[in-house]
Amino acid sequence: MTAQARLQSLGQRLKSSLFSVDDGTLMRHAFQSLLAISAVFIIIDWNELSAAGNASPGLDLTQPLTAPVLPPALTEGEPDNAPSEITADPTVLKQPIRFELRPGGILMAQGSIEPGAAARFAAEIEARGEYVKTVALDSPGGSVSDALAMSKLIREKKLGTKVAAGALCASSCPIVMAGGITREADKGAVVGVHQIFNGSTQKLSPEQAMSDAQRTTADVSRHLETMGIKSGVWLHAMETPPDRLYYLTADEMKEFGLVTAGTKTAETKP
Repeated sequence: MTAQARLQSLGQRLKSSLFSVDDGTLMRHAFQSLLAISAVFIIIDWNELSAAGNASPGLDLTQPLTAPVLPPALTEGEPDNAPSEITADPTVLKQPIRFELRPGGILMAQGSIEPGAAARFAAEIEARGEYVKTVALDSPGGSVSDALAMSKLIREKKLGTKVAAGALCASSCPIVMAGGITREADKGAVVGVHQIFNGSTQKLSPEQAMSDAQRTTADVSRHLETMGIKSGVWLHAMETPPDRLYYLTADEMKEFGLVTAGTKTAETKP
């Protein structure tokens, strides 16, 4: 059994246990245990992928899996298409994220969250002053550290976040979405999560890679908890391979607190 299969099996068992427990403290401890064990399997799986890459020189596994922008979803173990049509041009979504101020105080953030995106986002917010009320997201994700920084700034500035109909918010993008004091996902929005992975060309030792994975999972889980997001979002992410997406339904986004009460939400999966 591959590391990926072991991780999925472990995640499913723990998720079933967690969702049946009411005690918040027990849930947090169990979730933290999942993160620690998951980090180990991520490193093992990364080594397996690296070995496969060495055997197949044409496949560059040191780069982010951005082709296509939208990987197939993992729905009960079988790949599936996006639940709604994504209207943006894939070439636009692959470009570094761009910001455009639109009427009504909406700052459109469209494109990939490349390293350094958080600094550009902060400069944009500083330049726009109090004009920005809501950040509209249309992104396949990218750098987790930049997504975290953007999310924290959104909360600090007390801004809302939104994923419009036809827009995509995947991978690390839901971390940005979590920062909103109000969070909306219109019917027809596509919101998906998957595992974090090392997309840089830098060669890391297994020890350093494990340390980085543990620190990142802890940072993300702590931030999501602070934002009022339940652990189910991150559990789905941790059990979904990085070349796939788990699409969140309207009911799941409500249940996990990814959207706030009283907002329009994406259409529920049948």
